[in-house]
Amino acid sequence: QVQLVESGGGLVQPGGSLRLSCAASGSIFSINTMNWYRQAPGKQRELVARITSGGNTNYAPSVKGRFTIARGNAKNTVDLQMNSLKPEDTADYYCNADLWLDSFRRGTYWGQGTQVTVSS
Repeated sequence: QVQLVESGGGLVQPGGSLRLSCAASGSIFSINTMNWYRQAPGKQRELVARITSGGNTNYAPSVKGRFTIARGNAKNTVDLQMNSLKPEDTADYYCNADLWLDSFRRGTYWGQGTQVTVSS
């Protein structure tokens, strides 16, 4: 019914930048929040950034000031601009959306993940 597809991961040197994008498609009535999570090897998945339908944003302390989440130009898309990347940012990054399928059904959906590696 709903698919989230991420793109933009890859290998980057410390101090570099990457831009991740996520597109949600399918039977979507409205989206409450779109979020980026990450999971490093051996660690729990953590929330990196969130944007609400009203445009409010929240960031994990570890990325605040370096990462920026924003709605994409296309409907139901979100971007994560990552600057000043550090080796500890290395992880699989997942797009997540809390959305309404219609006036009654609400659900949370995940993308398949995209790998970000920060290394020299």
